[in-house]
Amino acid sequence: MGNKLSFLGRDMAVDLGTANTLVYLRGRGIVLNEPSVVAINTHTGKIVAVGIEAKRMIGRTPGNIVAVRPLKDGVIADFDVTERMLRYFIQKVHKRRHFAKPRIVVAVPSGITGVEQRAVKEAGYQAGARRVYIIEEPMAAAIGAGLPVYEPTGNMVVDIGGGTTEVAIISLGGIVTSQSVRVGGDELDQAVITFAKKEYSLMLGERSAEEIKIAIGSAFPTGGADEPNYEIRGRDLVSGLPKTVVISAEEVRRAIEEPVNAIVDAVKTTLDKCPPELSGDIMDRGIALTGGGALLKHLDERVREETGMPIHLVDNPLDSVVLGTGKCIEDFESLRQVLVPEPRR
Repeated sequence: MGNKLSFLGRDMAVDLGTANTLVYLRGRGIVLNEPSVVAINTHTGKIVAVGIEAKRMIGRTPGNIVAVRPLKDGVIADFDVTERMLRYFIQKVHKRRHFAKPRIVVAVPSGITGVEQRAVKEAGYQAGARRVYIIEEPMAAAIGAGLPVYEPTGNMVVDIGGGTTEVAIISLGGIVTSQSVRVGGDELDQAVITFAKKEYSLMLGERSAEEIKIAIGSAFPTGGADEPNYEIRGRDLVSGLPKTVVISAEEVRRAIEEPVNAIVDAVKTTLDKCPPELSGDIMDRGIALTGGGALLKHLDERVREETGMPIHLVDNPLDSVVLGTGKCIEDFESLRQVLVPEPRR
């Protein structure tokens, strides 16, 4: 009977990220990729917008509407809103909402506690799932990047997301050693905001900071004299009036130095704990960089410089976690061993 009903609730893989939520539907691939943002009317408690529309509202809402990001550092910070966001995404993907009871595999950071894991599962059940399974993000990223995770060789993956950076060494379908630091794209944005405040007495919004990071942010000097400049707009903290400042790539690099260092240190710490046999494998195969943060310019050169290891950026770093999680539902029985086991009580 279970198999007969399974077509009604198509199995889903969800990468519940701090910055973006991606949904992969069995047999159809990635069907949804939206920012993890929800806009709520505080007077009525109703959801005004979710995803792309809600992200446009960040920092631009009137008093009765708040745009919130329910996930912080890769884990659920606001349970109620996360559950409503998940339900919205599930219903957006499944048009037949009364029958839809999909099995869901959710990717979570590797350093997450039992309580936080329980919250993710509960949110899935509340949002209408029949069963909720959990996979660790570095494992999903490695599968999505096409690394041979089942072979007895060392595969190293560095997944830099919005809220966390996951570094893991994987062999024989399991994580040998891993490090999860709560530093990611958000920290880089925050560093840009702090820098503008300190250097130019300029108050920037989150979205502007993110635009600056994407436009001219880099982790390693290229050596060229013609590094680009960027015009930033914000509020002058002295006069209180709007103000425009031109900022250089060199300044942005100085601003984000600390979080970038934290990411590099996490890579070094993981290498330090790696068994010697696997260290040799990683020297040969190199380190796979994935996640949205891996798109920061010259980050691969920076990590190569600091570790002396070959580094390669995977093909579509933003999607590798959800693609790996998706492979688990496409081939559920054979990939079941990589999921985190826990029966529902």
